[in-house]
Amino acid sequence: MMKFLLFIFIFFGEYYGIKAQNNDEIHWKTFPELEIALKENPKPIFIFFHAKWCAYCKKITRQIFTKPTVIKIINTNYYAVKMDVETQDTIVFDNVTFTNKQSLTQRNGIHEIPLLLASREGFPFSLPATIILNQDFTVQNRVFEYYTSSELLEILKPK
Repeated sequence: MMKFLLFIFIFFGEYYGIKAQNNDEIHWKTFPELEIALKENPKPIFIFFHAKWCAYCKKITRQIFTKPTVIKIINTNYYAVKMDVETQDTIVFDNVTFTNKQSLTQRNGIHEIPLLLASREGFPFSLPATIILNQDFTVQNRVFEYYTSSELLEILKPK
């Protein structure tokens, strides 16, 4: 009986520990997961484009995306997608196939999705790039610089 109670205690302790940890981080989705989620329950989308070499991207991930208030707002009000702009993955979204065609001709090529959503006319592609879309995938805001948690919370306020 004691072993059984110990097992139950450990099992539920692990379960609730994992559940608590999950509330301590942003629930990042892939684009295929995003497509499914949008069909089930439409809501705005928060996309963070980054690269392994981007110091400001790492700083945002480490210092901003770990703040409880930021985590809560993003997890509650948005679907969050975090994408390495240099990924070689083929991504199918809304029956359209996206690839990293630049990687065939240049080192550190940028994937089609960030080029589509985070390019600015007259400027070279730059990171960090944060894109906020409404549930219909219309761009609501685009940020191409480092931001503090208070600046991000201001950006995330409903308009």
